[in-house]
Amino acid sequence: MTAGNAAEAVVGRLRAVLFDVDFTLCRPGPELGPEGYSRLGAQHGILLDPARYHEARVAALEDLELHPDLDHDKEVWVRFTEDVVRGMGGDGPGAQAVALEIVRRWEEAGNFELYDDVAPAIAALRGHRLALGLVSNTSRDLDTFVRHFALDVDAWVSSGSHGKVKPSPEIFHAALDLLGVEPAAAAMVGDSLEDDVRGAEAVGMRAVLVDRTGRYPDVSPRLTDLVLLPSALGLQ
Repeated sequence: MTAGNAAEAVVGRLRAVLFDVDFTLCRPGPELGPEGYSRLGAQHGILLDPARYHEARVAALEDLELHPDLDHDKEVWVRFTEDVVRGMGGDGPGAQAVALEIVRRWEEAGNFELYDDVAPAIAALRGHRLALGLVSNTSRDLDTFVRHFALDVDAWVSSGSHGKVKPSPEIFHAALDLLGVEPAAAAMVGDSLEDDVRGAEAVGMRAVLVDRTGRYPDVSPRLTDLVLLPSALGLQ
């Protein structure tokens, strides 16, 4: 089989693409960034250093522990956010108050910004007549999110409504069932090596890692944006 024929065979099998949401399709806006943390800290009587935000977030991610049964647990994200607050210099009862408000803000679509490459990437995939879906570890109402950003997708599943979080096989199967597609005919696109890539591969899907923030400099292959996604999926 020639390289061209091999690419055509791959295209023939691919029927659907699932996307992660946060840091794949959208990024937190100012209210969820370092300055937002700092302003909120001041309201609760604690001084937070915006310059320490990124380091604190990376450290909190490394310490993040999901529910042992991969059940959706909002308290996991409260503890994660509180770790970020403490990493920025916050402590005392004000740290939890800031964390609770930040988690509440994460549930609002208006506090996010869509990456510029998302609409062109979705349009390109639609040009290949692929079904598209979202699967996200979030308490956010994805119905509202999809409408807010006018996303041209067919189905969506959030862990908050489904009950399981990625990398649980159940949440991937739930999204694929809504699209009527088997795992072997689908691909997952996301920014988490464990949740999105390995989780999808474990159920028999293809997976593409999107590393917008440089978390995985030693991983190959990876995309730094969605511009080359059609090529990565063998569509061009």
